[in-house]
Amino acid sequence: MRGVVMHAPGDVRVDDLPEPTIQQPTDAIIRLAAACVCGSDLWPYRGADEVSEPKPMGHEYVGIVEQVGDQVKQIKVGDFVVGSFFASDNTCEICRAGYQTNCVHADFPGPSQAQLMRVPLADGTLVATPGHPDEDLIPSLLAASDVLGTGWFGAVAAEAGPGKTVAVVGDGAVGLLAVLAAKELGAERIIAMSRHADRQALAREFGATDIVAERGEAGIAKVRELTDGLGAHSVVEAVGTQESMMQAIGATRPGGHVGFVGVLHDVAIAGDDIFMTHVHVHGGPAPVRRFLPDLIERIWNRQINPGKVFDLTLPLDQAADAYTAMDQRTAIKVLLQP
Repeated sequence: MRGVVMHAPGDVRVDDLPEPTIQQPTDAIIRLAAACVCGSDLWPYRGADEVSEPKPMGHEYVGIVEQVGDQVKQIKVGDFVVGSFFASDNTCEICRAGYQTNCVHADFPGPSQAQLMRVPLADGTLVATPGHPDEDLIPSLLAASDVLGTGWFGAVAAEAGPGKTVAVVGDGAVGLLAVLAAKELGAERIIAMSRHADRQALAREFGATDIVAERGEAGIAKVRELTDGLGAHSVVEAVGTQESMMQAIGATRPGGHVGFVGVLHDVAIAGDDIFMTHVHVHGGPAPVRRFLPDLIERIWNRQINPGKVFDLTLPLDQAADAYTAMDQRTAIKVLLQP
């Protein structure tokens, strides 16, 4: 099969790879209907994460089940499925508490930037849609696999809800979908922090009521200006840098909540940064599986259209161009067609 491999920072190729096989009786093999490049894939692409050997890429996926192991009972061959970037049994005590990314049997599916992929713990990881979706729903279902679920967790961790003012730091796909999540969760006011006109427009479409283009201390000051000097009740951090984390904490009112879902790189929070603020800080790798049934229902009923974050579609064999487009910010998120 064809699959995307990162050979070194900036060196992405589409190679011939062995087809995945059933390795455990709880596995499934799916044929990808769509895959995509994630903002987190840019960390190794830019050299911020080490690439010591060729690495098959991808962790977001939707597709049709082709094979299942002997112990897979809920997921059937022929199902159209959406899965999370962590495999989980969805039955352990941690999963039942809603933190499937820390499942006691957690595993990793994929890689998914390919024609076929193996999904461990299929019954706990995959959610079947009510039927085979219309073609135009596939991008939104793909978004649910990571960026929508991650943005949603960011908003939930920040306790977005009715009567709340929510600010979102970061205008990538996750940040934009955190705006959508905050709207769906009933937030009264949503401040999108973005300097890019196309992303500002999509944030508005997803429910943002205000746009703040400033960053750092200037961005904090602007959010406070918009909130009577208090700061937002809820702030989603969707970047993962020291600057964005400090911006998120600084934009939060005393007693408010920060939900951080950006993949952290060289972020350090000192006690002095938060002790006097009473700001709650919660986040991490999103337990997407917790939210998938609800998100799939909203997408299936056409209540939300998160697939709008995909503003470029390319065939799998042009994956190198997809990485370039996202690295150079000429695309918000690129969908790959296997």
